[in-house]
Amino acid sequence: MAQWAEFSTGERIKMLRGKNCTQAQLAERSGLSFSTIQKAEQGGNVSLPTLLRIAEALHTEVAVILGHQTPKRGMSTDERAMLRDLSRSVHDIASGILLDPAEDIAPGAADLAEAAARMWRVYWRGSYAEAGVLVGPLLRSAALYTREAPAGQEAAAMALLSDAYRAAGLIANFLGSRDLAYASVGHAIRYADLAGDPVRRAMLGSARARVLLRDGRVKQALAEAEGAAAAAEPGFSEQGSSRLAAYGKNITFAAVAASRLGDSSRATDLLSQAHAVAARLGTDVYINGLQFGPSYAGAQAVGVNVSLGNTGRALDLVRRFDPSGLTQAAHNRMRLDVALAQCDARQWDSSLDTLQEVCEAHPDWARHQAIPSVIIQRAGQASTSRIRKLSAILGMSSTSH
Repeated sequence: MAQWAEFSTGERIKMLRGKNCTQAQLAERSGLSFSTIQKAEQGGNVSLPTLLRIAEALHTEVAVILGHQTPKRGMSTDERAMLRDLSRSVHDIASGILLDPAEDIAPGAADLAEAAARMWRVYWRGSYAEAGVLVGPLLRSAALYTREAPAGQEAAAMALLSDAYRAAGLIANFLGSRDLAYASVGHAIRYADLAGDPVRRAMLGSARARVLLRDGRVKQALAEAEGAAAAAEPGFSEQGSSRLAAYGKNITFAAVAASRLGDSSRATDLLSQAHAVAARLGTDVYINGLQFGPSYAGAQAVGVNVSLGNTGRALDLVRRFDPSGLTQAAHNRMRLDVALAQCDARQWDSSLDTLQEVCEAHPDWARHQAIPSVIIQRAGQASTSRIRKLSAILGMSSTSH
């Protein structure tokens, strides 16, 4: 299969335009003539200003059109538009560009808290593009509130702004925008520190570890999660659910990172600690975009065992597991781990059944996951029609396996 850089500029424009956007529609969106779009797609010489306008209309970068960068995997036009707007919001608000003291009115604390809660509900069900649309305005509102915070409320305002930046980082990371993810989490850490909030700072340990892990920096992800856990470890007499949840989340993520390194002993020990913290909580809690508890620890145990090659153990855990406490996104991820375990056990039909259930129910979420393509490539004994159907849902070439 040809690499992105091997296509011509015209072919790349056509692929980015996709089936849902005609040449005429692209011409209208870019403010260019129909003949200019035709010329560009047919390989004619195109000026830089023209490329800039086409890139803007396609919600991408000129470097992508020219083949210097590859487009984000599985990215739809709406997702590219959201990510571009989110990037502008993060960077502009961090530098104060969007804050006009003469025109902008700070929201009330209650309104801001409700907006944040609504955004996290959308995020937890795995609708990351929709959540991303909500984060931009939330960032602006939180920044305005921080600027106008009443005396004594400054720390609370900065904590809310930290949450908004953390959400931006998590969404950017999921959609593969690593630079934006790093920057957003960095801003979130700054405001958590300014707020003097150790719980939020601990939450950001697992957030930054997640970015590092997806960037292939597994050892750093492990060190980040373990360091954040050590800093947040509560005393035996401390019963606050927020601190316990943040601590448990970091321990769990450290176990995930250790399993990716193949360190079975370390991963197992960390997972045992995570289960102990979850048992101490007694139930799953949902705090400022963070979930942790027995259900979450149990789901992650499945994934850890799959990574360690303990296929039988992973499938046994699933049979005894109650997923009712999981968010939709966490449940989706666990089901992908189940499908991969079934694939490892050479249960091809069961693996593809599980994968198809997730992909058909949540196609926009599944397109940004790596596991489906791994399973499709390995399921050599599956029917061609099944592979073709899954490939279509995921936006993959059915010949790539």
